[in-house]
Amino acid sequence: MFALLSLLTQHGAPATNSVPHVIGGGNPLVVAGIIFVITYAIIMSEKFNRAVVALLGGGLMILTGVLNQHAAVQAIDWNTIGLLTGMMLIVAITRRSGVFQYLAIWSAKKVQAKPWGILVMLSIVTAVLSALLDNVTTVLLIAPVTLLITEELEIAPYPFLFAEILFSNIGGAATLIGDPPNILIGSMVESVTFNDFLVHIAPIVPLVFIATMLPIYIIWGRKMNASDEARQRVLNFREAEAIKDPKLLIKSLFVLTLVLIGFVVGHPMGIEPATVAMTGAALLMLLDNFGKDIEIKAENVHHTSGEVEWVTIFFFVGLFVIIGGLEHAGALDILAAQVVGLTDGIADSAGVTKVLTLGVLWISAVASAIVDNIPFVATMIPTLKAAFVQLAENGVDLDAAQQRTVWWALSLGACFGGNGSLIGASANLIVAGFAERAGHPIRFMTFVKTAFPLMIMSIIIASVYLWVRYL
Repeated sequence: MFALLSLLTQHGAPATNSVPHVIGGGNPLVVAGIIFVITYAIIMSEKFNRAVVALLGGGLMILTGVLNQHAAVQAIDWNTIGLLTGMMLIVAITRRSGVFQYLAIWSAKKVQAKPWGILVMLSIVTAVLSALLDNVTTVLLIAPVTLLITEELEIAPYPFLFAEILFSNIGGAATLIGDPPNILIGSMVESVTFNDFLVHIAPIVPLVFIATMLPIYIIWGRKMNASDEARQRVLNFREAEAIKDPKLLIKSLFVLTLVLIGFVVGHPMGIEPATVAMTGAALLMLLDNFGKDIEIKAENVHHTSGEVEWVTIFFFVGLFVIIGGLEHAGALDILAAQVVGLTDGIADSAGVTKVLTLGVLWISAVASAIVDNIPFVATMIPTLKAAFVQLAENGVDLDAAQQRTVWWALSLGACFGGNGSLIGASANLIVAGFAERAGHPIRFMTFVKTAFPLMIMSIIIASVYLWVRYL
């Protein structure tokens, strides 16, 4: 971050004429860079709520004159906001049916409540739900049930929670809606669709899943044991009792199926994922309230709206404004020039694609382990777009397929890289929060010692995958 600030101070005038006059006659590049660096530093410190910090940073971009109000609103990617909000509403209603608790209990009983079998089953459920819903929502649903099961088995929950953190990020990489970095890429890059993620990213997920599961078995799985009495307590759970509203379950699965179909077929028809998600959310709220008294309808709608993770939504809003300030000040053009500099001396597009793909993959992975992968990707997307333009101006024009390969590298690097530390991804922090409240805190360095090497392993697999398939 401070390297970025150093770069900005070396450049005088901003790269665009659309930057409003900064209050006090300051250099927009420097002002935007200072706001950006301070905001990131405070977010990384975890001493304040990151949504509050992001909104303050976005407000400062406007108040200092780096952006005006109109430009700030334009900087917000409303497709991302709509997609997140719509899916959160759908999950909030579906959760009331009890289906997620049902899946967790059913999974545990299918393996006779054997600890290693439960870990594998919960990991599979976590990965699949992370791809179909999103990884943040998935861990919110699975982690509490995991703590309940491990408490009944009288075994340490850490290996289970550790695995769920890793597989929520690995599974979330498979689809456009699975992980916030993918949501950003799918929303902000016009050439990338929901189907593209299924075709180009999803095939590597089972490989990384299996490769990650093997070390977890070696480290913990062989030593997992539970008494017959404890296992019987879990086997006595009645998963059918978890389904609190069968009619709501049918409605939810119906709407969720329609939404997934909409994601697949919508892009060729010019329908963005946000439209699909918000329409699906509205339909499910309508079905949920159909035939009820007006007072109950109003209460249900207010309750459902309150279930949306508004902290996450406001974090994205502030983040987009901050990135918009950097872009208007010309900072992203400077960063793009640094990216282009990686390819100095390479004159053909194939060679440039190889360098950019592997460079972006590894830089994204390491950076996402150090800072949250969401703000990192939000910064990298416009930076890479500017880099592609500069490369074309230099006579190296990457075609659509070559550019998409670089986007896949960013996706894999950010999603898998989020496993490198507890602050690498939002899902990690949510699981850590549940663990701490339950009296089983996850220590930062304890997590890193195991997670970071596993993350590096997944990036090596991703490097081979990208090289063999595209490079």
